[in-house]
Amino acid sequence: MDTKLTLNIDKTIIDKAKAHAKNQGRSLSDLVENLLTVIVSDKKTEYASKERKISPEVRALRGAIKAPKNINYKEEYRKYIIKKYSK
Repeated sequence: MDTKLTLNIDKTIIDKAKAHAKNQGRSLSDLVENLLTVIVSDKKTEYASKERKISPEVRALRGAIKAPKNINYKEEYRKYIIKKYSK
């Protein structure tokens, strides 16, 4: 059963959220409902696997690169940015 909910949210955020929903081909209500479902659910991984479909092209790339388990992604990204912009 759906229930109406009134929220007070900054207009800029609402406009951006509406544009995002439109780009996704979904309603703003649907996006908010799914977000709230994730927040209150103990089964976040189940939700993610059902709602976010991975294209076959992207799925084929899984495991293509083997990275060390203890890699510091933020540090590696920092090094990359420094190298990129120090030329």
